[in-house]
Amino acid sequence: MYTHYDLMLPLMRLMQRESKIFSLQESYQALIRELNCNSEEIEQTMKDGRNTILYRLQWAKTYLKNAGLIEYPKRAHFQLTQVGKSINLKSVIKIDKAFLSQFETFNEFTNSAPKSNQLNFKNDIDVTKEELTPPEAIEFHSNELNNQIKQELLDLIKANNPAFFERLVVDLLVAMGYGGSHHDAAQAIGKTNDGGIDGIISEDRLGLDKIYIQAKRWENTIGRPDIQQFKGALADQVAKKGVFITTSSFSKEAIESAKKSGIVLIDGDRLTSLMIEFGVGVTIERSFHVYRIDSDRFEENI
Repeated sequence: MYTHYDLMLPLMRLMQRESKIFSLQESYQALIRELNCNSEEIEQTMKDGRNTILYRLQWAKTYLKNAGLIEYPKRAHFQLTQVGKSINLKSVIKIDKAFLSQFETFNEFTNSAPKSNQLNFKNDIDVTKEELTPPEAIEFHSNELNNQIKQELLDLIKANNPAFFERLVVDLLVAMGYGGSHHDAAQAIGKTNDGGIDGIISEDRLGLDKIYIQAKRWENTIGRPDIQQFKGALADQVAKKGVFITTSSFSKEAIESAKKSGIVLIDGDRLTSLMIEFGVGVTIERSFHVYRIDSDRFEENI
C-alpha cells in the first residue's frame, strides 16, 4: 500500500499537468486514476474505518504545504505555489523527507516542537528514529502530529473573518478559566472603543480583577510601536494586566517592550498550542496509554 511519501510525486505531477485548484476529493479521484489503483487498494481502510489512500493523501498534502510547494487559496482547496510549479519533476525519482529538507519552511515545521516536549536524549548522543525506544517514538510522532494540527489551525483561523477570531479568543480564555461565564466573556471581547484595547474580561468568576485584551488576526510581524500603543491604552485605563494575542509573531523589540510592561504575548504558535492543550477547535482522535509494572503490588506479599 502507498505511503504518504509515495503519493507526493504523482500528486505533484498531476498538479503541474492540470494547473488548477483542487479539492481533496478531486485530487483523490484523479490520483487513484493516475496510479491505476485496483479495487482492493481503493477500498482498503484504516482501523477506524477511514479510507487509507485518502488519509495518507491528506498527510502528503500537509508535508507539501509545509515545504512551501502547495498553498491553500481557499478553505478545503489547494494549488501549487510558484516554487511547486518551478520544480523539474522529470529528474525527481521520489519525494521523501530528504527531498523536502531542501526547503527551509519544511525544516522549520519538522523542528518546531516546543523545547519542553523535545526528547532529552538528543543532548547526549545522536539517535535516529529507528533507534528510539517505543515510548520515545510515541512522543516523537505525537509532537509531529501536533505540529501538523497547529499549522492547520493557524491556516483555518487566518481564512476566517475577524469576528470569528474574536469568538475563538473568547472560547480559549473561558476554557483556560478566565472571563467568568462564556456569556460574560463574549460580551466583553470586541465591545470596547478604546484605541489599542479589543476587550476587557474578568480574571475570575467574581470579577475581582480585570485583564485587558488586544486580539489581532494579522499576517505581519507585530512590532514595538504596536506594543507601545497597547501600553498607552492600558495606562489610560490604569490597568495592571494586559494580554496581546495575534495569529502572526512578535519582533524582538516588541518582546522586550512587553517584558518591561508586564504584558503577556501570545503569538500564532503559542495560540495554537493553547488551543490543543485546552481542547478548543480540536477533538481527540485516539489516545495511547503507556503502562509500567506496579512493583509495590508484587512486592507487598514477599
